[in-house]
Amino acid sequence: MKKLNPTIKLEKQIGEQIYNALQGQVVEEVLKKSKINSSDTYWRSSMEGHSLKVQQHLEENVDFYITGDSSVNAFSVSAEDEGQPHIVNVNSALFDLMDQNELRFVIGHELGHLINKDSKLSRLIGFVFPPGAAVPISLHYKIRLHEQLAELVADRYGFMATENIQACVTAFFKLASGLDLTKMNVSIDALIADNNERLDYFLNDKGVSRNSHPVNPIRVKALHLFATSKTQKALNEGMEQLIGILLKIGDSELDEYTAQFIASAGLIVANADGKITEQEVEQIIDSLAGLKMFPRDFLEQIAKGDVSATFSNAVQNILNIDPGTREGMINYMIHIIMSDKIIAPAEVELLYQFGADIGLSEKEVSDAIAMSIQKNYIPSINALC
Repeated sequence: MKKLNPTIKLEKQIGEQIYNALQGQVVEEVLKKSKINSSDTYWRSSMEGHSLKVQQHLEENVDFYITGDSSVNAFSVSAEDEGQPHIVNVNSALFDLMDQNELRFVIGHELGHLINKDSKLSRLIGFVFPPGAAVPISLHYKIRLHEQLAELVADRYGFMATENIQACVTAFFKLASGLDLTKMNVSIDALIADNNERLDYFLNDKGVSRNSHPVNPIRVKALHLFATSKTQKALNEGMEQLIGILLKIGDSELDEYTAQFIASAGLIVANADGKITEQEVEQIIDSLAGLKMFPRDFLEQIAKGDVSATFSNAVQNILNIDPGTREGMINYMIHIIMSDKIIAPAEVELLYQFGADIGLSEKEVSDAIAMSIQKNYIPSINALC
């Protein structure tokens, strides 16, 4: 059977976007010269001092360690400097729990991270946004998506190391539960059936994969596709639905209507004075970022359709689900109006009309505008020149 490409195109694209957004080339060069925050020194000191180093024979220079640790875990750390060995660590608990093929999958997975150069991007992100730092919401979701896709890529390398899909599946469940499935008399067929039932929950728009690792139902299905697909095209088509789950941010009907409202209301309000500015567009996109993985694409999609119809439908559905969002909707529209630092009479008139349509009095709308001006409005420097 023809060997399939273990990479995922979207993972590469998102990784490049994040790297470029964080000015990776510049930052890495600065860090190389400054020699600060060397994670390589930290991990190597820890491994050399407290773990068992084992021999290996690979083309790439990798140091393997076994650490006496009861947690069911393994990890890899790529070398910061060219020519230095990478690190792969396996906790001793895995040797008690897993057979040889399962261990091959786990170690192959960690080597996959090194081959895919995931640590390089993680190191850059960790430097720009150290622990406790606030990550912009749009970047936060892109980072999460990249981490999840990178795990699926590493899983493929894990399979390539063993070429035993049953061992890969049992390894997943042992990592998740910490239990010996043989002693529990759990069959592989039962595991697959249970996995498919859990996957249906996510496919039916009820679940969101929120962590850095995709949920196991997605990982098992994705790896099964990689192991059984006859062509790259078949694999890519099979992955579309699974990746669609990872693209989800909101997990309710209200979230979708809210995204539609933010996009359509933003376009309508921004165009009320006859000109949509870049500041207004950026503000709409920023507001969409908490609900859509690719907010600019979503905004462009709404703009190509019937914006007024989308707006009316979204407002009606939002109010049916939660009438208490009326004030929030009017405040969002005011926020968009003030984003370009110009408050046009036509924009204010639109606010009064919308307020009346959703049951707000003229005074309530006026109070909202006045409060927003007092708290947030900053005049344009151009108006003072």
